[in-house]
Amino acid sequence: MDTRTPDSAPVQPAALEPASIESFVGEKWDDDIVPQLVEYIRIPNKSPMFDADWATHGYMDDAVTLMERWAKAQNVPGMQVDVVRLDGRTPLIFIDIPASADAGTGEDCVLLYGHLDKQPEMTGWDDDLGPWTPVLRDGKLYGRGGADDGYALFGSIAAIQALQAQGVPHARCVVMIEACEESGSYDLPAYVDHLAERIGKPSLVVCLDSGCGNYDQLWCTTSLRGLAGGNLTIKVLEEGVHSGDASGIVPSSFRVLRQLLSRLEDQQSGRILIEGLHAEIPADRYAQAKKCAQVLGTEVYDKFPFLPGMSPMREDLTELVLNRTWRPALSVTGVDGMPALSSAGNVLRPFTAVKLSLRLPPTLDGKRAGELLQHELLRDPPYGAHVSLELEKASTGWNAPTMTPWLERAIDAGSREFFGKPAMYMGEGGTIPFMGMLGEKFPGAQFMITGVLGPHSNAHGPNEFLHIAMGKRVTACVAKVIAEHREASLRGETLGVAAVEGGEHHGSHGCC
Repeated sequence: MDTRTPDSAPVQPAALEPASIESFVGEKWDDDIVPQLVEYIRIPNKSPMFDADWATHGYMDDAVTLMERWAKAQNVPGMQVDVVRLDGRTPLIFIDIPASADAGTGEDCVLLYGHLDKQPEMTGWDDDLGPWTPVLRDGKLYGRGGADDGYALFGSIAAIQALQAQGVPHARCVVMIEACEESGSYDLPAYVDHLAERIGKPSLVVCLDSGCGNYDQLWCTTSLRGLAGGNLTIKVLEEGVHSGDASGIVPSSFRVLRQLLSRLEDQQSGRILIEGLHAEIPADRYAQAKKCAQVLGTEVYDKFPFLPGMSPMREDLTELVLNRTWRPALSVTGVDGMPALSSAGNVLRPFTAVKLSLRLPPTLDGKRAGELLQHELLRDPPYGAHVSLELEKASTGWNAPTMTPWLERAIDAGSREFFGKPAMYMGEGGTIPFMGMLGEKFPGAQFMITGVLGPHSNAHGPNEFLHIAMGKRVTACVAKVIAEHREASLRGETLGVAAVEGGEHHGSHGCC
């Protein structure tokens, strides 16, 4: 496009002014986004895993309608807002924002991702708080789903609006907000395939559904652990018997359980003993962990509600970060076959069952991990006990592709401009199946995975909150990166590739 006027020099696109971006985003959040999030929190639109009758109840549609109505009311030239519904699947909001007239980026585009479904209520909320009761207090918005991940649609559009208000050009942007993430994103691959032609060729994927080590700088996620596990059951009797009569003759199912778990885990250190469940830690990820430990200090473990006198598993902070992000770890998250203390008699119980949750290194194949788990627990059962393992989870983690120089510079510049501190990079200990799937679907894309879930924000738990100032600054940083993406595109430093058909299903058990 010829931007010249008669007897004039070419008109140069406006340069991004951080103060103007910050002012626009701040006002947008205060005047428009926060009130919308207040109404969104009131909607109990639990993910399908936690509300099998979600379609009948209509809460998911209520949340979709709220976001759709808001998006359509925004002043964004040429923006198309569609709610896409495939038969038998949760809905998806698809937003297409054309490139600026002078963008010059051709087919290149940015894909921004978030979700609107929620985790269930959970117990333990403070008396004056609740999952569906929005409360604004001390710069935080309490309630289920505001930070995980209701703000994503609003923040994505606000970032683009901030650029347009300043006349800063950008490439075409596509916003996708799914309604199944907390159930494992099992509907998302079908939607990506269905919308592949409309999505185009994204060279940058921005995901606003991750965490941050503190609220003082921008944090980007570089890896996620995988997950294997399920229900382990040990049976020794047809029915319970008098413990005085049977103990010493009949092996306790609990003791057999202890023996089996000792095959997996060193009870003193917590180290997983099966070498096939470990993976080499890349040098750059080790360096990131060391820097995280230096920046966060004891906040690495202080963020957890330890009882007085308790200590973490290691003294070395870097090792704790690596334990949380790159090493396998076992947790027992549920027990069956044991009566409550108030009703427990002198009975040698017929069985013990536990739910196992085994976190895996990001690069380890989840299916293979499940096979190793089964082999180790089911071989040679002590005393001939009847041992079974019902695998529920076998998800591969995710390790981000090496970040290109332009993106690393843009992320760091955004953090310095809007936080006053450099950007930080870290792995997350949780499992988010869709990230691996998106990596497969868009093999040419770079990834900016960030979010507002910082210390004590307690996603999925009681007293979950959105740190509003963090939301504003993350939005401003996304605007910065989108602007820099356009410049990188003009220099030929981006590579957009159309979505790959199909792709592995990375999990059906939700974001965990």
